[in-house]
Amino acid sequence: MARYWPGRSLLELYRGEMSWRELSVFIRYLPPDSATARALHRRSPEEEFWTPERHLAAATVDGVNFGNALAAYIASDPKKRGRFKAPPPIERPGVKRSKGKSIRFGGRHGSGARELSQVFGGAAAHQ
Repeated sequence: MARYWPGRSLLELYRGEMSWRELSVFIRYLPPDSATARALHRRSPEEEFWTPERHLAAATVDGVNFGNALAAYIASDPKKRGRFKAPPPIERPGVKRSKGKSIRFGGRHGSGARELSQVFGGAAAHQ
């Protein structure tokens, strides 16, 4: 507590200057990198490293890498280039990448464009 709330101490609880509810609020809203929060949530060292800000930074880097790869693909010679291959994203704990090349939608293989069109009332929905 001393690190995040200077001037506050657990002695206040025993002196009657702080209620148990106030202490529980202090503990509930500790930053994820605090020792108490890590002990309560039992995160692995890898998960502790990945704060929400770091996830957002990784998503930003992934977006920039994708944009750069797409720009290089578009600028390349159309006769020599193959299919566009997106760069792999930065690995994150708890996020599983799909290995398949097709999207499963409604239990069928394929893009599911017709099913999506029916859901959103497109041209295929009226046929």
